[in-house]
Amino acid sequence: MVISVSLGAKSYPITVESGALAQASRELSLDRRVLVVTDSGVPREYAAAVTRVCRKFHVCTLPAGESSKTLDNYRLLLQEMLRLGMDRGDCVVAVGGGMVGDLAGFTAATYMRGVDFYNVPTTLLAQVDSSIGGKTAVDMDGVKNVVGAFHQPRAVLIDTDTLQSLPRRQIAAGLAESVKMAMTCDEELLSFIESSDDLQRDLPWIITRSLAIKARVVEQDPTEQGLRRVLNFGHTIGHAIESHSGGSLLHGECVAIGMLPMCAPTLRPRLTDILRKCGLPTAAQASAVQLLPYLLHDKKAQSGSITVVEVDTPGSFRMERRTPEEILSRMEDAVL
Repeated sequence: MVISVSLGAKSYPITVESGALAQASRELSLDRRVLVVTDSGVPREYAAAVTRVCRKFHVCTLPAGESSKTLDNYRLLLQEMLRLGMDRGDCVVAVGGGMVGDLAGFTAATYMRGVDFYNVPTTLLAQVDSSIGGKTAVDMDGVKNVVGAFHQPRAVLIDTDTLQSLPRRQIAAGLAESVKMAMTCDEELLSFIESSDDLQRDLPWIITRSLAIKARVVEQDPTEQGLRRVLNFGHTIGHAIESHSGGSLLHGECVAIGMLPMCAPTLRPRLTDILRKCGLPTAAQASAVQLLPYLLHDKKAQSGSITVVEVDTPGSFRMERRTPEEILSRMEDAVL
């Protein structure tokens, strides 16, 4: 299946297919110098499937985990591109999860004011969410994604077979992002996840449905000036929990916890059951006092308040301005 993200001159295809890596030469323009960025947790054969069809390539393998999404590694990638003599006609390919995509994409966005970028996501979280939309970033001083840019990929290649190598925890983390989109935009998807008797079997349908939702949102608001903020449901508290956890929790796990306070009290029991079915946590091991400093540095904060997404009925949402203290009081009220 091919899903198009229609953004005029910046439009691109998302190919979703079992065995899609074998089609890299057809879907990606790699007859040039290519920097392939991956991490130590990604099976080597995934990057090898890309490099086999490159005219000239160099692979940078970073340590797995969010702790690698730093300014130091950003500088390292830039130095490699400069050393290789790469120019504006060359490109960067990310092969891996959200950390790799964010970092490689930011590098591509800023090297010589922007070079082509291709995303080959191999985790469920990246496949359903972070690989499309053009958000690229690095973390700094313990604050997640505080330095970044919008830089749309030229194409996204999703091989659903790569999910077979993922541990159950990583699958659960990805499902959190699908639940997020279902809660705000698609009650049918939420009911499908809720009633599925085999989530692993149903992942291809969940992926394509989630991508279709995000693609339509990105088309209407590519740089997050309004509607696209709906994709931040669960992320305000979630990012604070993730920063506080120091890497002990996965991004999707933190989003799962962060969604509960931002939905109506009557909806929380249903959402809690769905999250637990997916294998996700529903309680934060952090107090409001501990999380407050991270909310004060939230990149969505303006004039002392943050635009948050709240859900009263599945498949719908509203946006409200809340102070960090008001947001955290909701967390306490949710009795997480």
